[in-house]
Amino acid sequence: MNLVGKRIAARVFRAHFSYCLATLCLGVAAWGFPGTCAADDLFVGNFFGSGHENILEYNATTGAFIGQFGPAISFPLGGTFGPDGNFYATNSDTDTVLKLNGTTGAVINSTFASVGDAAGLVFGPTGNLFVVSSSAPGSLNVINGTTGMLITSIDAGGILNDPEGVTLGPDGNLYVADGSGAVYKFNGTTGAFIGTFVAAGSGGLHNARGVVFGPDGNLYVSDFSGIGNDVLRYNGTTGAFIGVFASATGACSGLDLPRGLTFGPNGNLFVSSFGSGDVFEYNGSTGACVTDFVPSGTGGLGGPTFLVFGEGGTTAVPEPPSIALVATALAGLAALKRKLFVAN
Repeated sequence: MNLVGKRIAARVFRAHFSYCLATLCLGVAAWGFPGTCAADDLFVGNFFGSGHENILEYNATTGAFIGQFGPAISFPLGGTFGPDGNFYATNSDTDTVLKLNGTTGAVINSTFASVGDAAGLVFGPTGNLFVVSSSAPGSLNVINGTTGMLITSIDAGGILNDPEGVTLGPDGNLYVADGSGAVYKFNGTTGAFIGTFVAAGSGGLHNARGVVFGPDGNLYVSDFSGIGNDVLRYNGTTGAFIGVFASATGACSGLDLPRGLTFGPNGNLFVSSFGSGDVFEYNGSTGACVTDFVPSGTGGLGGPTFLVFGEGGTTAVPEPPSIALVATALAGLAALKRKLFVAN
């Protein structure tokens, strides 16, 4: 191929390469992982007495207070962005799930769904909404993600005891943190109970509250007991205890009653310290304390519950399957680029 031909081929490739990247972002977003291509803010549930019961929004990079997101919510225990770009929050006081505009926080439906003692919630792979009922015994409720109608309620044989956090695993199944100090596994499509994933007391876990899978594929669980005040790490495939990942140390020495957990856009772990009123940031690989990301009192924060990164209806951190998808696709495109130019 002559020089002119090579330049034309290069231009064609660059155009095709850019198109593929744009298509990749749109495709990932359509599959429920729009945060792969978007910046984010941090949304924090706040439960700290009259006048401080709401969802607060902070800059995802600096932790600076942005403002209140949505209406006052007397007991916000769970929050998540939906595949429609809207924000869904639970109010455990009123046994409801609210649907809010994902950009403005304006109320779309104040009673999108009714769930007793509504707590953690997450959308499943088929678009249904799963909401934890934090009673004793508790349940996992399957809600139609479009209409808000109850599909079914699973009590797992009555073993759930004040459950709260729930997350979607890389295997497509659901993992529920239980007050007994266990983590239970449910089918991500039907909600059917599968079994115990982390046995009660494993690794010193007394009262599981927050639960999230990390970029490494392992499971991270907060101990809300006030005994350990730690975030524990478990094998994401077997549930076996690996070790204490994050604790009260350094700038994070105030960690008390850790509750909500989430990994941020920078790959670090963010932990809501319900007892102290802070949101602490830990290195996502080592567990070392990074900073008191949102100090107690910032914007009226006093009792942080859930943590969610997102902006304008976009989720912040793609689950492990989408991370693998992006990495594989980009590697394939890079290999194609090398092959084309070597060949020419």
